Amino acid sequence: MLSLFLIPLLLVLQSSPIQAQISKKNTINPWKYASFPVENFQAYTSGFGYRISPITGERQFHYGLDMAAPYASYVRAWWPGNVVELSDDTGCGTMIKIESGQWQHIYCHLIGKVQDLPNGRYLIDDQGGIMLALGQSVSYGTRIARVGISGNSTGPHLHWGVKFNGEYLDPGLVIREMYKYQVAQN
Repeated sequence: MLSLFLIPLLLVLQSSPIQAQISKKNTINPWKYASFPVENFQAYTSGFGYRISPITGERQFHYGLDMAAPYASYVRAWWPGNVVELSDDTGCGTMIKIESGQWQHIYCHLIGKVQDLPNGRYLIDDQGGIMLALGQSVSYGTRIARVGISGNSTGPHLHWGVKFNGEYLDPGLVIREMYKYQVAQN
């Protein structure tokens, strides 16, 4: 029986270039094309769901998974896709949103600034060697940013959010599913 996360992922892949690679190998493990989103991971510090905000002290819904890592650790694209949003003016701090078919993955509290240049909008982190363009296509595992403390943050971490068809999913469940299938292939 296919898991609830594998079914929508397979639907996304049916029309993607990755599907051709999967078909060639005669295997169904699309998680092979996913990457853990942060290097030098230390701990999960806040899960998906209701919590007491460390900023306001009020009960709120947390739409992502917070992953502690040392300041300036690299953040990697979880899945191949296109950069559809870059911003640095919200509680999310410096943020990247990548779209992969029906999936969107959101990366918050990053180092760098979003700049509008004559040839487009970019996230620029000179010290980290990052220059990511709005509309740019990225492969899974590509270093797209570095962990920071921008926006509403109490320390260095990556806030990682995942949406499928516009609805937020628990990223912890996505990671568990990804890990399960990647381990099965080794």
